[in-house]
Amino acid sequence: MEPQNSQKITEKILIYEDESYAIRGDIFEVHKNMGSGFLEAVYQECLEKEFSLRNIPYVAQSELSISYKEFCLKQKYKPDFICFNKIIIEIKAVKDIAAEHKAQLINNLKATNFKLGLLVNFGSHPKVQIERFAL
Repeated sequence: MEPQNSQKITEKILIYEDESYAIRGDIFEVHKNMGSGFLEAVYQECLEKEFSLRNIPYVAQSELSISYKEFCLKQKYKPDFICFNKIIIEIKAVKDIAAEHKAQLINNLKATNFKLGLLVNFGSHPKVQIERFAL
């Protein structure tokens, strides 16, 4: 018999958990092999190779439409990667992730109606930084 005033326990469910876990594994693999100190373009190419090796579906630097209210804008957004046709990956190679990097990813998620973005910084030492943004 349950008590009358029992509390409901709600669990937080991570959106696209399996997919983001696989992507994070590839990011860690690239960092393990390359370390920090390269330009973003180097990490971009390495991740393309790693995604291909592990059969992660991706599109690199594809143009996405941006909407404002009911209007489609002329300006396009070009994320570093779209994985699994639903997760945006943005790569940085900077000392620290700045507030404007976070704001840019969040705004791009909103403007494109994607629900999950990963902001990846290969420039931090000694570890790669991965920040997850879900809308």
